[in-house]
Amino acid sequence: MSGKETPCSEVLEKLYTYIDGELEENNCEQIRQHLDECAPCLEEYGLDEAVKKLVAKHCGCDPVPLDLRDKVLGRLARARSEQAVREARADFPGAPT
Repeated sequence: MSGKETPCSEVLEKLYTYIDGELEENNCEQIRQHLDECAPCLEEYGLDEAVKKLVAKHCGCDPVPLDLRDKVLGRLARARSEQAVREARADFPGAPT
């Protein structure tokens, strides 16, 4: 199975679970394959992983500030939404935008 057979929106939805190492192995392999083949998702993964490491490094065991959490979750929601629109357009190339 090719990694691109896993929709980008599904990869972005599972990104933090993947980064945390909390996905089942078969799901991890699908995510890895997709990230290997999809530059936009790989870019998103790199950004998310960097933010998470930065927060962990500077906040230690402190709870994550709610505004930061909301900003990160909002960014992820926007990325998922934008990706879903791109996927829909790819499925119907002649449709009006």
